[in-house]
Amino acid sequence: MSRMQNILDKAERDGAVLRIRSLPDQEMAGAVGTIGGVDTTPVVVPEPALHAPVRATASHRIDRALVAAHSPDATAARQYRGLCTRIVHADQSSPAKVMIVTSPGVGEGKTVTAANLALTLAREYQRPICLVDANLRSPRLHEMFGLDAVDATPGLVDVLAGRATLDQALTLIEPAGVTLLPAGTGAEHPAELLSTPLLRRTLDQLRTQFDRIVIDTPAVLPVVDMGLLEPLADRIVLVVRAGMTSKASIHDVMGTLDAQRLLGVVLNEAA
Repeated sequence: MSRMQNILDKAERDGAVLRIRSLPDQEMAGAVGTIGGVDTTPVVVPEPALHAPVRATASHRIDRALVAAHSPDATAARQYRGLCTRIVHADQSSPAKVMIVTSPGVGEGKTVTAANLALTLAREYQRPICLVDANLRSPRLHEMFGLDAVDATPGLVDVLAGRATLDQALTLIEPAGVTLLPAGTGAEHPAELLSTPLLRRTLDQLRTQFDRIVIDTPAVLPVVDMGLLEPLADRIVLVVRAGMTSKASIHDVMGTLDAQRLLGVVLNEAA
């Protein structure tokens, strides 16, 4: 049996595998797996951060793939609640305040997973949650949350380059209760931006304002960006896609990630 199969089997026994499968549009998305769910509760907007974002976007502009916002009773949404429960349990051993969501390669569903995870945390625990788009090479979160074109939206790049303050770059997504820090503009040299001490200071400031920070990162293998972000996180969620992610690439990723920080594996089976 391959090393990856052993990893997935162990993760599934431990309740750390989330299997996502696409279903007809009326159900948005479904899931089968071993992570338990939590009863659905009404959406409650968390109290604003210490320095509240001044801009907001309506929930009807949120991408339909974000089932945690549009279809909280769907099977997939219940599975995301199970993943959130695991995150809370992880706090018992060590803090899990900053989480990065990554994948071996592109197109494996990590951005959708990161967004749904942040939305679910905000909904279930009614605490301030920040979702950060650190995928500076191919940002998508601003589109998924219905923001204006990336050129008109200041974000992480602008903060790191000194063109905007952190408060100016944050957007409150109402009524979902998530604050988004989009990628921003003009990242000609992403690795250089992500290696600056200002990134750590930015995340430290977010730690003081939010209960949880979920970071959508670039894929692990094609670029070096993930290696710059991993030391700044408390936990890692790895997203792989059935029928697309090769065993060789998963093996390579498992050799680079800190196993002590790996919270679980999301097996995305969407067509």
